[in-house]
Amino acid sequence: MKEIVLDTETTGISPKEGHRIVEIGCIELENLIPTKNKFHCYLNPERKVSEKALEVHGYTDEFLAKQKKFLDVADEFLEFIKDKRLIIHNAEFDLGHLNNELSLLGKNKVKNEVVDTLKLARDKFPGSSVSLDALCKRYRVDNSKRTNHTALVDCDLLAKVYINLIDQKEPTLNFQNLDTDTDIQNSSKVSYFKKVIKPSEDEILKHNEYLKNHLKKNYF
Repeated sequence: MKEIVLDTETTGISPKEGHRIVEIGCIELENLIPTKNKFHCYLNPERKVSEKALEVHGYTDEFLAKQKKFLDVADEFLEFIKDKRLIIHNAEFDLGHLNNELSLLGKNKVKNEVVDTLKLARDKFPGSSVSLDALCKRYRVDNSKRTNHTALVDCDLLAKVYINLIDQKEPTLNFQNLDTDTDIQNSSKVSYFKKVIKPSEDEILKHNEYLKNHLKKNYF
């Protein structure tokens, strides 16, 4: 199965306040292994970056003014993610901004199946910090290159965190109807998958032989 680890950087928090995307990063996974296929672009948001956002990613207005607009990359981006599951940390935020950009162009919202690793981490580690940095620390993923929040670096880290998170269970969420005001439907269906390995006849025989020869005094 092919999946896309996706991250965006923006001029600010809310699309309702006119904030726009300044960077999109995507890394393709095939059966959880990164392929050589990546999508990355910086974007001219046609507005100023907020001070808080500048502190996060460091992209200046002067730098972004020289970049392409979302209109120029929209079709290429949609083709890259077509029919692939999206892996996003805090999908509410990224999909809210992506759907806003698509709406401004008169295009349909993202309809891909989505795994929100933030929700997955909250379910797995209730009460613990589940930021990307915290999860990197928990799983001993080297995040020393993350001096700023940049999309491709974050995608690379998230891919490694995601593989660790789904070691026991993997929820799949459908964000098809996510609105640009970033309201997530709480009724989203979550499915869990666990790999069951059945022992072979030879393994069963060896197991019984071991019990007979080594656990004679075990009456339970």
